[in-house]
Amino acid sequence: MTSVTTRGPGGRATLFGAGAIVLWSTLALLTTLAEIPALEKTAITFAIGGLVLAGLNLVRGDGLALYRQPWRVWAIGLGGMFGYHALYFFALGIAPPAEASLVNYLWPLLIVAGTAFLPGERLRPLAVVGALMGLGGVGFLIGPRAQFSMDAMGGYIAALAAAVTWATYSLASRRMAGVPSGIVAGFALGTALLAAIGHLLFEDFVWPAGGLAWASLVALGLGPVGAAFLLWDIGMKGGNPRLLGALAYATPLTSTVLLVLAGKAEASAGIFVACIAITFGAILAGRKG
Repeated sequence: MTSVTTRGPGGRATLFGAGAIVLWSTLALLTTLAEIPALEKTAITFAIGGLVLAGLNLVRGDGLALYRQPWRVWAIGLGGMFGYHALYFFALGIAPPAEASLVNYLWPLLIVAGTAFLPGERLRPLAVVGALMGLGGVGFLIGPRAQFSMDAMGGYIAALAAAVTWATYSLASRRMAGVPSGIVAGFALGTALLAAIGHLLFEDFVWPAGGLAWASLVALGLGPVGAAFLLWDIGMKGGNPRLLGALAYATPLTSTVLLVLAGKAEASAGIFVACIAITFGAILAGRKG
């Protein structure tokens, strides 16, 4: 049995995917700096990210032909990107954030398990053990704040549906390896449009208060909403999906650490336990055998 390597195209793609996880870790901190309705925030940030990614496509010489993809590609892309966020925000609206987040973070485990259905891949027991260790680490991190109640069952179901949606989208990206990753720009702009429609229907517009709020929205659009989805697409299409699934559990850990450093959360022993569990879980999931 040998350790996973970062050499070669597959290793580089895995590093790109890991870059997405790093960017997603800044999501919670940046979100706290711009307190506006969820769908409004989704529309603004995805519009920023989508426009920047579309501009990069033009610089690379990719014209409109890039976006002429079969309807199935668009259904998977928009269903995954917008569907995940809509379901997760709905879950947060009717269930406490800690419980909704715990249920939602089943998606990395679902990705690891779902690799059994990918061409050229097979499910290894150690990968499942590693993903379960990562989930356990998140449980230590968030679990003490969670108090599950039957009154919020609709929120838990929505959070589970969000997890299934994102795992399905990620695994489907692997099957669409022939579709250029630049198509993510179209998915982001489509998500922005759908979120804007949802915002007009269900929310009241709130003008972002001050330069810091606008700066955080731009940072969200460029990083965890823009570049991150492009990097994740590259990673899932050409990298190690089992390792990326396990590494994804580092997102809530590093996110919590950033909140602690920014003075917006308190440190706890759960951070240390989560760090150990997630690290060793990723090592197990990423090994080849």
